[in-house]
Amino acid sequence: MIQDVIIGIAGAGGDGVISAGESLITAAALEGYHGMMTKSFGSQIRGGEASCRVRLSTHPVLNPNGPLDVAVALNWEDFRRFGAELPVESSTMVVYESRTGVAADQLPLEGVRPGVVFSVPIAEMAQQNAGTEKAKNIVIIGLLAGWFGIGRESMLAGIRKKFARKGAEVVEGNARAFQAGLDFAEAHPLKEDRKLGAPHNRSAKMLTDGNDICAAAAIFAGCTFFGGYPITPSTEIMQFLDREIWKYGGAVLQAEDEIAGVGAVVGASFAGKKAMTATSGPGMSLKTEMLGLASIAELPLVCINVQRGGPSTGIPTKAEQSDLFQAAFSAHGDCLRPVLAPVSVGDTFGITVEAFNLAEQYQTPVIVLSDQEIAQRKETVEPIDTSRFGLVERRRPTDAELVNYTRFKVTESGISPISQPGVPGGNYLASGIEHNEAGGPTANGETHARMNEKRFRKFNSLKNRRDLFAVEGEPDAPIGLVSWGSVSGVAKEALRLAQAEGLHVKLLVPKLLYPVVETVYQDFFASVRRGLFIEQSFQGQLYRLVRMYADVPARVRPLAKSGSNPIQPTEVLERLREMVASLQATHQHAEAIEG
Repeated sequence: MIQDVIIGIAGAGGDGVISAGESLITAAALEGYHGMMTKSFGSQIRGGEASCRVRLSTHPVLNPNGPLDVAVALNWEDFRRFGAELPVESSTMVVYESRTGVAADQLPLEGVRPGVVFSVPIAEMAQQNAGTEKAKNIVIIGLLAGWFGIGRESMLAGIRKKFARKGAEVVEGNARAFQAGLDFAEAHPLKEDRKLGAPHNRSAKMLTDGNDICAAAAIFAGCTFFGGYPITPSTEIMQFLDREIWKYGGAVLQAEDEIAGVGAVVGASFAGKKAMTATSGPGMSLKTEMLGLASIAELPLVCINVQRGGPSTGIPTKAEQSDLFQAAFSAHGDCLRPVLAPVSVGDTFGITVEAFNLAEQYQTPVIVLSDQEIAQRKETVEPIDTSRFGLVERRRPTDAELVNYTRFKVTESGISPISQPGVPGGNYLASGIEHNEAGGPTANGETHARMNEKRFRKFNSLKNRRDLFAVEGEPDAPIGLVSWGSVSGVAKEALRLAQAEGLHVKLLVPKLLYPVVETVYQDFFASVRRGLFIEQSFQGQLYRLVRMYADVPARVRPLAKSGSNPIQPTEVLERLREMVASLQATHQHAEAIEG
């Protein structure tokens, strides 16, 4: 009996690899298991390789990483293209398509000889039972359900529901293909029991991905306008809103390009609406000028950047955390706008609501840095208690303030009342040129300095939001980890492993990345003598950003990798062990000197 299993499946586009993974995690979620599914594609428009990783567990799952317990290869060429994304070890059980013609002891896995290997005529079983090789994915989930005891009835019910519209013959054919997989697993039992244990809580889990839950959160937060342009991997946000937002009095504009999309959002905000756009790195580059306009005009809006590999077109289908500099600094002149990042699919709901609240409160663009992994991975989520979220509305002028209305009045907080077209007495000029308090254009240096100070000062209270930072571990630990976004799940699991070994470690996870809250980092690093910033970017962008504002101990270094090169919890754990040994050696050396 096992408590956790990681399954990787790879094949060509059209093999139904992603569908197989979705069937597995859906059935598991219905039975109360925790799970996470990531999917990966080549960058081709059509065809190419496809893979998924499904991690199922009896306890909450923090990340999808780690070597595979089960590897399913429909063809070896496609499987090997994913490299470190589908790591195979000697303990991995390998299942592969017989007609690849590879002998079980000659698998093309350099440096590894798996202990358990099954050559299975998957395509032949699909053809014989369903009348089509397209049912290969159904055979696969039958095999896995048989060997691991995962959701037989739930999967079969899902198959019948999925194919119901195609008629009884198709339904029964796929049911037979599923049963063929079960029968093969029964006829070829594992030498050791690998059945997944019963979940701790059998209540069904909600299953969703980051893009859908982001769109749902936007509707909950009161968003009634979305303007954008399709771009991988954020397009599903627009698609969800296009289906749903009209039910709540909202509208979606699929614009002719990225610039027009965010321009429409600026206009909607000027008209008094909560508004949002979504994009990825290349689109963010195009939106920069309009975001600058919203900053100087002090107009609220939310911009979701689902990060992918870069620069330029980069790797559209893989996650990376390399747009932090872009989010913080891609505006000319002195400009500050908040940057938030969710750490999981479930967390995306709260972070999106928070983004709208900050946008409305501070009258500013707010950027949310999601990434391809969070945005497109399926994750089990506990039902969301929306009653714990408060909603913020922009500060509108009172009747008294509408007399000789001064839109950009310099106030103690730096936040001025914002009107909208149609409000008697509330008309004002909102433009990209520097202005005085009334909105009139000016080139006066003193006025420019005063307005710059106003636009920065209004964010002072944001630096008191310690609730946007999570700290775990021993408060006075000498070793500190810092991580953000999707990679923070890796850091959390590494922390658990380290604590199990008795290592004294703590972890800081910022959800507010910018402005940098110096006091939070200073307090965290007060006891730290060694540490790591763990992030998925070549430069280690958060590490460098924090060093601009806070004193980072000299022996806190980045553990940074470009996208498509997963960081594994065991890799972090090994670095932590090295730090502990270094600390002990330093301590012994100091004692020897004193002696």
